[in-house]
Amino acid sequence: QVQLVESGGGSVQAGGSLRLSCVVSGDTYSHYCLGWFRQAPGKEREKVAQFDNDAASGYTDSVKGRFTISMDSAKNTLYLQMNALKPEDAATYSCAAEGLYDCYIGSGPWNYWGRGTQVTVSS
Repeated sequence: QVQLVESGGGSVQAGGSLRLSCVVSGDTYSHYCLGWFRQAPGKEREKVAQFDNDAASGYTDSVKGRFTISMDSAKNTLYLQMNALKPEDAATYSCAAEGLYDCYIGSGPWNYWGRGTQVTVSS
């Protein structure tokens, strides 16, 4: 069973950058869709970016051109590089995984989650 541990959150000013990391262990990462989700207080959780088949496979519109998801296979670590941060990007960011089959058929909420890391953006 895959385990996920995030790090790299923090507090930055608007326009700044952060890089989130998620160490993937317990199983082969290529057996899963991997993704970054975020949830701000009072808002629903949203998927920010997804990585599968060794490539980024999608971003939510609000982060396109600013965020980049990537994987270092040697370190089994998933990254989210966040540039040009805005106050509305502030949230708890979580790394998640879902088996490829369930991911592709959209069977429901993803099954494997990290604990999350907080991102604060001040204006």
